[in-house]
Amino acid sequence: MAEPPLLLAFDLAGTFAFALNGAMTGLEAARLDIGALPPATFSSWPYLAVAAGGALLAFFLSRPLRQRFTVPIDLFDAMGLSLFCVTGATKSLDYGLGAAQAVILGAVTAVGGGTIRDVLVRRVPTVLTSGLYAIPALIGAAIAVTAVRTGAYGVPAALGAAVACFLIRLAGVRYHLNAPMAREAKAKE
Repeated sequence: MAEPPLLLAFDLAGTFAFALNGAMTGLEAARLDIGALPPATFSSWPYLAVAAGGALLAFFLSRPLRQRFTVPIDLFDAMGLSLFCVTGATKSLDYGLGAAQAVILGAVTAVGGGTIRDVLVRRVPTVLTSGLYAIPALIGAAIAVTAVRTGAYGVPAALGAAVACFLIRLAGVRYHLNAPMAREAKAKE
């Protein structure tokens, strides 16, 4: 089944953002070599090309990017999170899942790449340490699902859902915001 152009664009942009993010994280946090190609599980050449392009860009330009921007890793992570929460949610609906399931799968799709990245560089996954990581993805996915269910889905709605996720995530990063914690968890801190 061919993907609609909007989903393909979001998928490719998210792949690029996460490729940059993962490669820069590998270079910075773990000093990993990025000589290997992305996983062979990509079944379509644009995904491989975009992922390789992002990794190569990070490999050759990571130092200038880090010097010019103060938080490029968080920025690219927020971009990938935002784009994949929309594509994950809308693809779930395309496969006939219900609204709640689509929101959950949208969020899981969004946080999955960052979680794998963090595990590969031997760090506690961001989704477990940052209260505003899964929450923005859930909100973005919920906006996308609501737009689809109300018949208002299109480029503006998809961008709105992605931008909402992106801005909430960046606000969390910028202002060190976390989700409310249970009393028991607060007492252990």
